[in-house]
Amino acid sequence: MPEFRQNMVSKEWVIIATERAKRPDNFVQKKEERKPLPPHKKDCPFCSGNESLTPPSLFSVEKNGVWSLRVVPNKFAALQSHLTTERKHEGRFLKADGFGIGEVVIETPSHHLTIATMDPVDVKNTVIAYKERYNALSKTGRIDLITIFRNYGERAGTSLEHPHSQIIATPIVPPHVRNPLYQSQLACDTFGDCIYCGMMEEERRQQARVVEETKYFLVVCPFASRSPFETRIYPKIHRSSFASISDVELIDFAFVLQDTLKRLYAGLNDPDYNYVIRSAPIEDSEVKYHHWYVVIVPKLTTPAGFEIGTGIYINATLPEQCAEFLRGVAIQ
Repeated sequence: MPEFRQNMVSKEWVIIATERAKRPDNFVQKKEERKPLPPHKKDCPFCSGNESLTPPSLFSVEKNGVWSLRVVPNKFAALQSHLTTERKHEGRFLKADGFGIGEVVIETPSHHLTIATMDPVDVKNTVIAYKERYNALSKTGRIDLITIFRNYGERAGTSLEHPHSQIIATPIVPPHVRNPLYQSQLACDTFGDCIYCGMMEEERRQQARVVEETKYFLVVCPFASRSPFETRIYPKIHRSSFASISDVELIDFAFVLQDTLKRLYAGLNDPDYNYVIRSAPIEDSEVKYHHWYVVIVPKLTTPAGFEIGTGIYINATLPEQCAEFLRGVAIQ
């Protein structure tokens, strides 16, 4: 029997379509779907030796005099930092210059790796770079929201194969981000605490959707997952902004992020995915009602007319089964 499930925070509904349910192993990708990549490509702007093809580094990590990570301005950013934030009316329509800051985190010189296959030290350096650049951008002024994300694979919208993440800072907090903040604030006003912390407590009590738990993080396939194998990483210590993560938590976060992606990589045979670090807007960087987290969405299905028309996603796989599947994946 199909059922509706509601996201505790956003109040959005999903349909778990058990009548058309697929087992988790139905989503394992075929071997031939991803071609092996070379460790270096002479025409790749992110490969070592091609540094002249990108703007100068904003942040870098070096090992034995050679860079192992670089953060550079996005040469083809959708937004531009020299513009204004002035909003203008055109009749009844509202518009503004496309002000914003776009950066690229080049995670490794090696063209053929990804987070799941990188050296753990390189993953740690990647999340350190996230925090460093997040803090730097938050101090620039005119910025309201900083979004850190990774597109992996063609179905996830990546334009370059070389392992990289992106950071985009904007002067606008869109409704998609604002609504969960509003709902969590209402919940805090009603119950007096963070709804995310309450949700984590319930997930830990039920255990049905928990993939992994470490000292500082909880990994779950959410109760109201919008798609198969949607996975979230929550910090167990209440923090509304990613900028507030401590150094010891950052190390644990690097481990948990890589471990989770290894489970998806090994269990589903290297699927395309997006992940996003959802952090509070700059003005809400230390509030009681919000809680930063990471959402990972493997690109295993495509939203169709009903999802587009209603905003209600149909998920053909139980998140409880996805969590069980991921817990059982053997990783090195």
